[in-house]
This record gives sequence, C-alpha cells and structure tokens, in this order.
Amino acid sequence: MGVERIAVLGLVLVVAVLMGAVWVQAQDAAVVREAPWRMHTLFSVECQNYFDWQTVGLMHSYRKARQPGPITRLLSCTEEEKKTYRGMDLAPTFEVPSMSTHPRTGDWYPAINKPAGVVHWLKHSKEAQIVDWVVILDADMIIRGPIIPWELGAEKGRPVAAYYGYLIGCDNDLAKLHTKHPELCDKVGGLLAMHIDDLRALAPMWLSKTEEQREDKAHWGTNYTGDIYGTGWISEMYGYSFGAAEVGLRHKINDNLMIYPGYTPRDGIEPILMHYGLPFSVGNWSFSKLEHHEDDIVYDCGRLFPEPPYPREVKGMETDPNKRRALFLNLECINTLNEGLLLQHAAYGCPKPKWSKYLSFLKSKTFAELSQPRLVTPKSLRMMEVEHTQTQEQHTGNPGKPYPKIHTIFSTECSPYFDWQTVGLVHSFQLSGQPGNITRLLSCAEEDLKQYKGHDLAPTHYVPSMSRHPLTGDWYPAINKPAAVLHWLSHAKIDAEYIVILDADMIMRGPITPWEFNAAPGRPVSTPYDYLIGCDNELAKMHTRHPDACNKVGGVIIMHINDLRRFALLWLHKTEEVRADTAHWSRNITGDMYEAGWISEMYGYSFGAAELNLRHIISNKILIYPGYAPAPGVKYRVFHYGLEFRVGNWSFDKASWRNIDLVNKCWAKFPDPPDPSTLDHTEENALQRDLLSIECGNTLNQALRLHHEKNKCPDPTSTYPIRESRDSISLSPPNQETAREVTTSRKFGKIEEISASRHSPDPKNESRESLLPAMANETFTSMRFWIIGLWAFSIFVFVTVMSAMLSSRKGQKRGKSFKTKRRASHSGFWDLNGSDRHLRSAEIA
Repeated sequence: MGVERIAVLGLVLVVAVLMGAVWVQAQDAAVVREAPWRMHTLFSVECQNYFDWQTVGLMHSYRKARQPGPITRLLSCTEEEKKTYRGMDLAPTFEVPSMSTHPRTGDWYPAINKPAGVVHWLKHSKEAQIVDWVVILDADMIIRGPIIPWELGAEKGRPVAAYYGYLIGCDNDLAKLHTKHPELCDKVGGLLAMHIDDLRALAPMWLSKTEEQREDKAHWGTNYTGDIYGTGWISEMYGYSFGAAEVGLRHKINDNLMIYPGYTPRDGIEPILMHYGLPFSVGNWSFSKLEHHEDDIVYDCGRLFPEPPYPREVKGMETDPNKRRALFLNLECINTLNEGLLLQHAAYGCPKPKWSKYLSFLKSKTFAELSQPRLVTPKSLRMMEVEHTQTQEQHTGNPGKPYPKIHTIFSTECSPYFDWQTVGLVHSFQLSGQPGNITRLLSCAEEDLKQYKGHDLAPTHYVPSMSRHPLTGDWYPAINKPAAVLHWLSHAKIDAEYIVILDADMIMRGPITPWEFNAAPGRPVSTPYDYLIGCDNELAKMHTRHPDACNKVGGVIIMHINDLRRFALLWLHKTEEVRADTAHWSRNITGDMYEAGWISEMYGYSFGAAELNLRHIISNKILIYPGYAPAPGVKYRVFHYGLEFRVGNWSFDKASWRNIDLVNKCWAKFPDPPDPSTLDHTEENALQRDLLSIECGNTLNQALRLHHEKNKCPDPTSTYPIRESRDSISLSPPNQETAREVTTSRKFGKIEEISASRHSPDPKNESRESLLPAMANETFTSMRFWIIGLWAFSIFVFVTVMSAMLSSRKGQKRGKSFKTKRRASHSGFWDLNGSDRHLRSAEIA
C-alpha cells in the first residue's frame, strides 16, 4: 500500500510540473500579446550640468512611469568636454559627435545636435536594428505614464506628436520656401512617436532642413517664424516639420498628452508627459530651469531644488478643480525632480541626508500615490481634429465652432522707460498661457530709431511717431496708442478674429480670452475706469451723438477685429478732438486731477466707441492695480502698475525709472521687494494686497534677469571666460530647445532601499538597456524563478522517494538489523533535505 501511495504522489508531482510548464508558456504568450512590437525611447543632451540634472529627472520618471523598452541618451560632446565630464553613468548612453559648432559653416547652434544625434544613432547603433517603434523626448520632461506609440494611435506613415501652435511658418511663405509639400507641414514637436521606418526616412531630411533653415537668416523674422526673438533658435523645430512634409509624413496631432507645468489641464484630460520648458509657480514658490543653467546639483550631496508647498497647502489656494489639478501637476514635477536627485545622491555614495519634513514627504505613501503611473483617458487620446470640433466650443451658443484666433498688442515708444516695461510684459505673456501672438506697436521718430537698441525685445510693428502732432504741434505722446493701432490695422496682415489691447505697464497673470469673458461682435470687453466722469456730464454730450452709450472703461480691451477696424480711426479723431478742447480739461469735467488733458486718449476711446454704439461688457475680474486689496476669490489676469505701491518700507513707482536704462545695463534690476515670509498675517486683506504687490515686483525683476541671461551678460560669480561680448550676441529664447535632456541614477526603488554603489561608465560607444525592468516585469520574473525552483525541488523529491521505495523493496529480503539502519538513514535524509531547502531559500532570496 505504501508503494502505491508513493507512485500516486509521483504521478501528482509530474502532472504539477507539466501544468506549471503550460502556465509559464501561457504567461510568456500573454507578455508577447501585451507588447507585440519592440520600442525604444530616445532623448538628446550635451555634456553640461544643465542637462545632467534634467537627465536625472527624466530617467527617474522613466522608471516610475514604467515606460516599456530601453531608453538611450544621445550625448553630444566635444573631445575637450569629455575629458572633464562627470555624468557618463547617469543614463544608458550613446555618444555622438558634437555639432554645436557646425563643421562646415562654423555656425554655433547646439539644437542641431538633436537631429544629428538621431542620424548617428540610426547609422551606428545595434539597437536601432532591432526596434519597431521609437519615442523621442526632450530632456526637460517628466514622464507620468507609459508612452506606447501604437496605443496612442501611431501608425506607419502617421506619427503621433504634440502640438506646437507657434510654428506659424507652416502657414506662410516659409513652408513654401523650404518644402515642396507645404500643405503637409504640421506644427508639432515635443513628443514624437513614430515607426522606425518613418524615422529612417525622416532623420537625414530633418538634419538637412535644419541646416537649410538655419542658413536662411533672411527669414528668421518673427512674422515668418513666430520666434519672438527672431534669432533662428527654433530652426531645428522647423527642420523637423519641413523634413516630415518633404518625406510625406502626416502627423496625428494631440494637444492633450503633453502639458507645460503652469498650464491648466482640460477637464477629463490626463497628461502623461510634462515639459517644464517654461517657469511655473505655486503661490509664492516658483521654478525656472534657466535659473539652474550651470547648477551642479547632481554632484552636490544632499542638495535639492527649493522645496515647494505641500499638497494640503495647495488645497486651500484654489477652489476650481481643474486649476487645483494644475497646481498639483506643478508640485508633481518638482517633487519628481527632487526625488530623482535624492536617489542619485544615494547611488553616488553620499551620506544619508539629515531628516526633514520634506524628505519624509518624498518617502511617504502620500507622495507615492500622488505620483503613481498615469494611464491616458479616452479624452486624452483624441486627436486635434476631433478636439477642436467637439470640445473647444465658443460660449456664444455656437456648439462645434472652434475657438477664435486671438492677437495681443501693446503700444510703446523708443525709450528706456518703455523698454523695461516691454521686457516685463512679454515675459509675463509667455508665462500666462495667453493664446495667439503678441505684437509691440513701436512709435519712433526717425532720429530716435537710428539710435534705438531695443529692436529684439518683442515682435514689433514700427509706427511713425505722433508725439508731436504733425498739424497742431501739440506735444501729447499718449496719442501714439490709437495712431499705432490704426497704422497696424492698415499695414499688417492680421488673421486673428479678436484683438486684446494692453498697456506696456502691465503684467499678465493668466489668459485673457473672448470666450471666457463673453466678448462678441458689437460687444467688446473692458475693465472699469470709474474716474472718467466725462461720460456722465456735458463732456460726453459735446463729443458724441450717443452719450448714453459712453462707457467708463480702459486698460484692457477685447474687441472683435471688424469692430476695431471701424473704430480705430474714430478713436484717433476723438482723441484729437478732446485734446484740442482745452476749455474742458478741468478736473470737475474730466476727473483729471492734473487738469492737463493727459487722459484725452482715454476719452477718445470711450467717445469713439459710443459713436459706434459699441456697448462694453465691463469686468472687474480682469485687472488690479498693485497696492489695492483684491476681492476675495478673484484671480486677476493683469497687474497695471500705473500707480505707486508699497509694502512696508519698500515702494515702487514706475515714474521714478523713466530715464534709467535697465535693459542694456547688465544685471540692472529694481530693488527687491520684501520676502513674503516677513509679512504680517493678522489682517487677511492687507496680506493679500501685499502678496500681489510683491508678485508684481518679483515678476519684473525675474523678467530683467532672464533678459540679461539671454543677452549673455557675464556672470559675476562665474570663473569661466566669456567667449563673446554682450553686444555681439543675439538673444536666445526662454524655451531653449537645446536642452536635449538627461536624467537620473540607474537605481530604482524606495529611497530607503537605494544602494550607494556607483555604476562604472560603459566604455563602448553604444547605448545600454536600462538595467532595471519595470516593476511588473520584475514581479513576474521573480515569481517564475520561484516556480522553477519548486519544480526542481519536486522532481528531486520524486526521484528520491522512488529510490527509497526501491531500496525498501530490496531491504525486505535482508535482516531486521538492516531495517533499523535503513530507518536511521531515512530520518537523516529528511534532516539533510530540510537543511538543503533553507540553503535554496537563501540563494533565491
């Protein structure tokens, strides 16, 4: 009976082994079904600290997001740079020759390393021979969830890409000059997911068209490229779009998959990629990648980027759910960068950092849940053709109609006073999320224009100065505003449906759009100027046939282009009319405390609009003067710093800086406002008033600092020689796409469990696969290892038992004394086997 039981046990074990083998094969087949194609992620960088900390962030997010397939950093370095470069082990790396200085033309343009690196990888990398799909990213990105081309809808011949709407060269003569198929030119970039065959066809053309566009300096102008600096810095982006058009690639364009921190995601959209190319903020905390251009934070043990507010603090900042999501995205971006740096420092063998509340948060379950991998939602997968027709509806009862195009304009003169205001406004425009383009209307006399240095401060339309009236000789520079608008309308090609008109002494804090504030043809939107009492008295009756339509408005104007074309000439004429009416300049009639007719242009606007019966929607939620207490819960879109404001002993009055050249003097700035932490928190209205005033002052200084950085002012703390003088350098844009990023340590896992050992750099000029697969794959591999071990053990037991059975049958023919020995031996076998199991368990663990 014992023998029969042993035989049955053996049969059961054999069946278990066979079933296990079938299970593993089924799991392997499932993995194949889940990943039917091989994919590879690429990003491009240079040998700089700037790209090293970006590499750390991208690589860490790549692991957290469980991005499938290997990733490769295309590292462009000169031989000289490689001698001192410390970051060779930050990512799987494929070295490519640097083309920052073009070998043929000598042109210095680091962004060309991106297409040049892709071409080199395709030609020389073994991995490029065994891949089906490629995802191309920039280094200043954080991956939030798997970016899988075929799941995003990419097809052979139809790559998926993010939308870069500012590439207006696809719509004008620039495309006709640089591609035979301008109708195929797509305004895309940032995220690229395409079939390897498409990339092989595109890459050489991408490089060639980048060189071609870079050499076409005659068409670097803002009106051709949309590059507000007109320096050709985005030539690589056009190289991509023109190259793709040339080889016949038509993109599936998605504006939902990628988001810039600081922007508000659309309802129901889950971005899977963050591109921190622009500054962003949460409350009084802010981050700009350009502030860390020479930062060696990767190699400075224990140092992280300044800690942001905590999630619970953000919950009280914003009541709108989508805007609160935007703030949480900002936190996720910087916290992921800091988490990556913490892991990298540990991998480099840095001492364990001193405990802090912030480090505790980064290790917490709360942060782990907030930054867990995201999956795209059905709405996120909709391409722009669907998105524009279905969700971007106007608030005018016209479902299905796309948002109208917007153009923002502001008026200035050729003077240092307006130059620093221009720098502030253009900087804030870039941060605000305002749709469309911006144009400066620059009024200059011919003599002033010859000496003027600020041509590259903004996209500019030049206007003859009317500061001195050509007929009357009246000195009144404010008339340049309506005169410039009229000139622009008469001479510029304008395709926008709505025009937003601002003053130069403004800072934008958010988008100003006609659909949000309900502007419509015949119904412009503006902000209240209650001191224009002339709308209520005889002044209006003298200067308009419709005094009842006179609105006390100004500052910010949103007007339909057709209304503006009818209105602009009247605005100018009514300004001249009120300016000439010196008999009615008195304060009791105009509200002008100086009684100098200085606000004649404002009355010219109100009376001209009334003449056409344009009745304004007046919103007090758009503009605030710093120094005024904000209304509770209102998120003002514009600061108008036209009046002096102060916080404690610090004050700011724009008039005090009328003749000081802050733009052309390196590192010139305004006195720093107080630190918000020093404010009195006992009175809420005063606190909010002072916080807004500080924000305005800080934004102006931030704009000046970035301007000086772009102009390559010598860093007073730098020990590096300055290669070129400031006057010989073109401005480079804030969103420098040269940063072809880089990121983290190869270590993966919880912060407490990171090994301090470093990886030695791969001596071969080849990309290396990520050493650590996704967590799910690790779990499955570990489980399979245990099962195989169990099968081996089961077979071993089965063979041993069968041997024991045979020995038992032979022993029955021997004496009783031998049976005793056999029992002792049998007992010893199980003791030994138990010990062996412990050893095996230790080996597996």
